[in-house]
Amino acid sequence: MTRPAYRILPEVTADSAAFWAGGADGELRIYRCRSCSRYFHPPVGVCFRCRSREVGPEAVSGRATVAAYTVNHHPWFGEAFPPPYVVAIVELDEDPDTRLTTQIVDCAVEDVRIGMEVEVDFEHHDDVWVPVFRPAEGSSAS
Repeated sequence: MTRPAYRILPEVTADSAAFWAGGADGELRIYRCRSCSRYFHPPVGVCFRCRSREVGPEAVSGRATVAAYTVNHHPWFGEAFPPPYVVAIVELDEDPDTRLTTQIVDCAVEDVRIGMEVEVDFEHHDDVWVPVFRPAEGSSAS
């Protein structure tokens, strides 16, 4: 599967800036509460569990597991995202309750499966590094 040449970019906010810039350093940065240690995404200024404001970005391993996915066959963005392509929900190894919606890349759509181990990669567009996931080194799809 080829990677898209074009992407609709997110609005970068004060809370989300570290997440979108992490790829510059090769880091997936996920917010974590310093009071209860919970990871959470999307990044916001208050912990969902304990309501602490002692939260901030922390680099994680970038390894995850595919929890759900869909194969899109519709050409939503013309030739920018040529179908078919996979949109997935991945669970982070550090905390399976922390999930990201992402694109699976560098993998044939028919090889994607629930339970597949993946690792983060980044697509650089303007001042944003979009985290995407590819089969983990040593996984059956790599």
